[in-house]
Amino acid sequence: MSLFTRSRQLPDDTAGGGAKPDGDSGTADPVDVTTAEDGPESAVPPQEPPATKPGWFGWRHRYPRTARGVSLGTTVLAGALVLFALLVPNRIERIEFASFVRIPAEGVLLAGLLLALPPKPRRITSVVAGAFLGLLTVLKFVDMGFYQILARPFDLVLDWILIQNGTDFLRETFGRTGQMLAVAGVIVLLVALLVLTTLAVVRLTNLMVRHRPVAGRTILILGTAWITCMTLGVQIGTVPVATKGNAEFVGNRVEQVRAGLRDARVFEKQAAVDAFAKTPPDQLLTGLRGKDVLFTFIESYGRVAIDDPAMAEQTDAVLKEGTGRLKAAGFESRSGWLRSPVTGAGSWLAHSTFLSGLWIKNQQRYRSLTTSDRMTLTKYFGKTGAWRTVGIVPGVRRAWPEGKYFGLDHIYDSEHLGYHGPYFSWTPVPDQFSMEAFQRLEHGRKDREPIMAEIILASSHNPWSPIAHMIDWEDLGDGSVFHRIKKEGTDPAEVWKDPEKVRAEYRKAIEYSIRSLTEWVERYGDDDTVLVFLGDHQPVPTVLAGDTGRDVPVTIVAHDKKVLDRVADWGWTDGLKPAEDAPRWGMDRFRDRFMTAYGPQG
Repeated sequence: MSLFTRSRQLPDDTAGGGAKPDGDSGTADPVDVTTAEDGPESAVPPQEPPATKPGWFGWRHRYPRTARGVSLGTTVLAGALVLFALLVPNRIERIEFASFVRIPAEGVLLAGLLLALPPKPRRITSVVAGAFLGLLTVLKFVDMGFYQILARPFDLVLDWILIQNGTDFLRETFGRTGQMLAVAGVIVLLVALLVLTTLAVVRLTNLMVRHRPVAGRTILILGTAWITCMTLGVQIGTVPVATKGNAEFVGNRVEQVRAGLRDARVFEKQAAVDAFAKTPPDQLLTGLRGKDVLFTFIESYGRVAIDDPAMAEQTDAVLKEGTGRLKAAGFESRSGWLRSPVTGAGSWLAHSTFLSGLWIKNQQRYRSLTTSDRMTLTKYFGKTGAWRTVGIVPGVRRAWPEGKYFGLDHIYDSEHLGYHGPYFSWTPVPDQFSMEAFQRLEHGRKDREPIMAEIILASSHNPWSPIAHMIDWEDLGDGSVFHRIKKEGTDPAEVWKDPEKVRAEYRKAIEYSIRSLTEWVERYGDDDTVLVFLGDHQPVPTVLAGDTGRDVPVTIVAHDKKVLDRVADWGWTDGLKPAEDAPRWGMDRFRDRFMTAYGPQG
């Protein structure tokens, strides 16, 4: 037996080593010497010793049982994370136990592909697949947030601007510290999710390769089970066991992107059509000449406030009371329904839909509209030269360049209403004070011309806590009285722990907004007052409790009977509360119907 042959029986730390210097003698370890009998083919190239011991500081050698437990636990967590990413729905209300005991077709196919690929393509594919799975999971989480607020998924083309709006809302509601903590937490979680899903897929891929026969049989069994369950329609409750949800999810997103890219061309064609573009100014809105016309939006005033059994009784009482008090003051009213383009948020999209006569369903359309020469209802009032046009927008607290587009002679934002009280969460100015400021700054001035006002009431804006309550109009002063009222209010952090409390506070906020408006008309309205008020959209899904409708109430109030006679053929309901079967139009149809009713032929 040769020396080399014997060397393979020595411990690893000698048999595996190359020639080692021993001081300056230049001698080599005898186990590396070969004889002529062995021949050159029997020589084994020297091997470098491992740079470090396995594990961190050799802990795997010192604690082998712990190391095996950690390795097993890490593999189990990796599998659980990948399974979670493959099966988690993109809506919170769909998350249930049955959602996570399904067989995902995408997972079975990906496992088979990774097992079949050569080493280098397999490594690349596992990294790409892990990162892509992480991105899909992130998108699902974003969808959950959008469904909770807007009752729709995130739009990959059109919704990026809303992220900034969301962070602004956090700052205005919970302060800058709360905003920074929330944003930092979201970023850390998203990055961690991307990294962990990638590492998890790579780890499971290596495991499959090391146990190829078992992995192959498992993939075959799962594939067969998926086909069987899909064919037979096997379900756990209402959840199908065999799913291809991720493929459908991606397909829907691809179609959404295509639709978003096409939408600009579709909208351009729609915006080019305007039935009143060539109407002379002296033939516009002739039925309202000499009247003060107020278009007032009540934030989040949706049909749910009137129809939901948990709110209907209290809201109905407020609307009946308002109808009676207005009637006693000489005012009549008619009410119907409009369908908003948005739910939960996006008030500016609803406002521009109502005023422009176009369906402004996304931010791209809004930008196209506000950079165009499309005439709005407010612009047409201004075009006649018969009205001073003003805006009362307490929700605006910084530069609003789009305001110029709506053609208002003057805009009063939150900094120019004379308010020196506190914010009520997001709401900068309580509604009652906003209406009093309008009276003081514009409506109550002597020797003025008729006014057309766009008024946006903000007290019923999410999160509805704390909210103001009605006080004597004489006590409003500069708004300092609201410091005490705010302290008496609820804490939003506590309210939002219970959906029923959220719904109760929402109802109270709507009641406050309605009372602010109707009491203003009762107090300051006259023979020439015409009020059009409506909700801009339904509230968030927490309040809707499953209601998927987008209807909002709309009401016209006037002292002059001739004003309401012009809309007698609309079929609207007498009073502030529209009947359940009252006419229901898209919000984009109001502008042209209104201008027709109050034009020369109305």
